[in-house]
Amino acid sequence: MDKEKLLEKWLVGELTEAELNEFKKLDDFSLNTDIIEGAKYFKASKFTTVKSFDDLKKNLPKKETPIFKLNKYKVLLRVAAMLVISLSIYFSLFSNNLTTVETVASEKTNFELPDASSVTLNVDSKIVYNKKKWANKRELNLEGEAFFKVAKGSKFDVKTSDGIVSVLGTQFTVKQRDAYFEVICFEGKVSINSKGKSHKLTKGNTYRILDNTVTVDITKDNKPQWLDNISTFKSIPLYVVLEEFERQYNVSISTQGIDTKRLFTGGFVHTNIEQALASITIPFNLTYKKDNSNNIQLYSSEQ
Repeated sequence: MDKEKLLEKWLVGELTEAELNEFKKLDDFSLNTDIIEGAKYFKASKFTTVKSFDDLKKNLPKKETPIFKLNKYKVLLRVAAMLVISLSIYFSLFSNNLTTVETVASEKTNFELPDASSVTLNVDSKIVYNKKKWANKRELNLEGEAFFKVAKGSKFDVKTSDGIVSVLGTQFTVKQRDAYFEVICFEGKVSINSKGKSHKLTKGNTYRILDNTVTVDITKDNKPQWLDNISTFKSIPLYVVLEEFERQYNVSISTQGIDTKRLFTGGFVHTNIEQALASITIPFNLTYKKDNSNNIQLYSSEQ
């Protein structure tokens, strides 16, 4: 549930226990609580009585006006709600220090974090981090795939939907796409916390979760091959390979009569689509067709 909805339900006392626990984790929970508490002590200003009011009253036309009595608590809640919403808008506009870096299909990018750690972001990926808090808390959120060269310092956390990768200073890649999660350590040590379990990797070790199956392996590479525009795979289902192909070339691939769960070991380049297609289709005895709309169809050569 988004922050505004939680705030609205909290003000009227309609939060469930689970939602209340989630609301308490918000950064501005204590601020909202202080505002509500302060609202209880609001008092109306005192005004002096106008001496000529009685004379003025005699000259006014008599008219019965309905009287509405407002619940004092509801009035305070409305005032407090206005203050909370106003302050929330203020902090959203002036205190939001989140930085987002993202790439689209067939695009990679390099950038530096505030501590001079470097990041290379693979295609169709996104990283979000808090620049203001970075000196005290080196953490970022990753969707997709990235290669990190971490500057020495405090703990460095890469958060994904499948787990958290923590290091103190090293070189590694993290890949998180749908049901695929992979960490490769090229230097130093890496700690992984995923699904309630902890794993440690040293140089040359890899850790992968694919369709809920964990695989630990080794690599002789000293950096990810995709930095040199080559995607490599070792015993990976064909459908995963094709999904990566689509990202690298910004195309759409369909298959006909092909078992896409067959395992593929090899790779393809990112700079020549014909050569890349040959690298994938020849080992499986496949044929392909391309049109002018970036659509590619794969089918068995035996058909």
